[in-house]
Amino acid sequence: MSLISQNALQKRRLEKNRVADDDSDEGIGSPVAPDAEVEKEAKRSKKRKAKALEAKENQDAEEMRQLESSLFGAIYAPLEFGTEVGAAAAARDQDGALFFVDRSAGDGEDELPVYDEGSGTEGDEDEMVNKVRKPAWEDDEEERTEVDIAKVSRLRKLRKEADERVISGRDYEARLRGHHAKLNPFTGWADMDRKPPLPGVSDDESDDEGGVDNILRNNDELVVKGTAKLLPGMLDFSSLVDANSQEPSRGIITSVQFHRNGQLMLVASLDKCLKFFQIDGKRNPKIQSIYIEDCPIRKASFLPDGSEVILSGRRKFFYSFDLVKAAVSKIGPLTGRDEKSLETFEISPDSRTIAFVGNEGYILLLSSKTKQLIGTLKMNGNVRSLAFADGGNELLSSGGDGHVYHWDLRTRKCIHKATDEGSLAGLSLCTSQDSSYFATGSSSGIVNVYKRDEFLGGKRKPLKTIENLTTEMGQMKFNHDAQILAISSGKEKNGMRLVHVPSFTVYQNWPGPRSSLRYPSCLDFSPGSGFLSVGQSNGKVLLYKLHHYQNA
Repeated sequence: MSLISQNALQKRRLEKNRVADDDSDEGIGSPVAPDAEVEKEAKRSKKRKAKALEAKENQDAEEMRQLESSLFGAIYAPLEFGTEVGAAAAARDQDGALFFVDRSAGDGEDELPVYDEGSGTEGDEDEMVNKVRKPAWEDDEEERTEVDIAKVSRLRKLRKEADERVISGRDYEARLRGHHAKLNPFTGWADMDRKPPLPGVSDDESDDEGGVDNILRNNDELVVKGTAKLLPGMLDFSSLVDANSQEPSRGIITSVQFHRNGQLMLVASLDKCLKFFQIDGKRNPKIQSIYIEDCPIRKASFLPDGSEVILSGRRKFFYSFDLVKAAVSKIGPLTGRDEKSLETFEISPDSRTIAFVGNEGYILLLSSKTKQLIGTLKMNGNVRSLAFADGGNELLSSGGDGHVYHWDLRTRKCIHKATDEGSLAGLSLCTSQDSSYFATGSSSGIVNVYKRDEFLGGKRKPLKTIENLTTEMGQMKFNHDAQILAISSGKEKNGMRLVHVPSFTVYQNWPGPRSSLRYPSCLDFSPGSGFLSVGQSNGKVLLYKLHHYQNA
């Protein structure tokens, strides 16, 4: 470019600058200029404040992210093999050398094991020098760090005392972990691969091994116990949060039952709802709710293997709910039968047979696998109650004729029949888990406890007759080791008693003078007897902890 053209460009730039200066001078002298300047300044101020606020929020979010990453990173983001070297190399390239090996402590000698062929004699040719490596530094950063938990509002919940302010970094980490565990309790039932803890191995040790049990097989230790035998007189128990406190039922509770894992419980009621709760004794969160549109539920029960729930009502059909597939199936009416109601049933301990109470003294036997009728049994009077014994090979039944029948399900024949002493009509039956005891309940509220072997051998006299309730008997159940027998009557307020079976005495302090137990309609012990649940007519399920037992 020539000198003339360069001068022409400079001249044009000077003229443009002069015109811009003239325009700005005119703007300053005009009456509109001050308002425009104020408005522009206000906009700039708002933008600066918005940017500062956004930067502050980003900074707080980054601090929380770093804090969570440092505290819980090992839990939620496990380190992948092969990435450690890459991460370390990237950090070294970015920030330079982070550390070096100090050889001065060994007087210039290499502290790693050294082998020199010519350095030793023939006797010590194979010897190697091993020196213990000392740490280059000790990481006590957590001890030097101090956190003011009273300054930040969201950290004040970590204080143990009202006037506490500054704590060490290690205490801060421990309290954060404890608060996180409190808000997010471990839902062991939801872990599909958890292995049951070995005998004598603590929960911490089993967790370290990485084993998790199936939802339907886990039985964690939730309750503390004493090792001695259960004593009569006074029962050591405490009342916990209602099992269905998060969502009480709108109808009478008709069934409560613990799953075999001790943590999952079903609650069925006449409002046509089946609900599942995780029982931890503190919050008891609701897991799932199922609504059966055309069947007010009279009874619901897990299959003993824990894979399925059978639901029935005053209908010709019943329902099956598959826990694994979360699918509901409607079954019935049964082929060749004209039952008006299938509301009463029992399931065998081996999960193979479902026995329904039928019309005119008939007992209907169904396969739990195919849900098809596989046989029938016939009593002289009408059937009121059923109970399995001997692992599912035998069935007990009672009804309007006041007799107790023993059936062998392998041959479908009655092997024993005898009168229940003092009973005009049997309303309820239950057997102990080992089938050594069975109890009968009548319409007058009298409960007879028998030794089954002696009863089959011809002894008609009961071991004990319990007369503490005066209205018709409802549900009864032995706990897992047959040391407690729970009896209930839904026709009476506080109509429930706990019997110490070895001494056949009723516990004096149950349910207590200030008990809110109202018309109990159903009950159940957890598999390890650590929990006792009682369903009521007001739609609530009371939950108690029995301190003698360790396992839930």
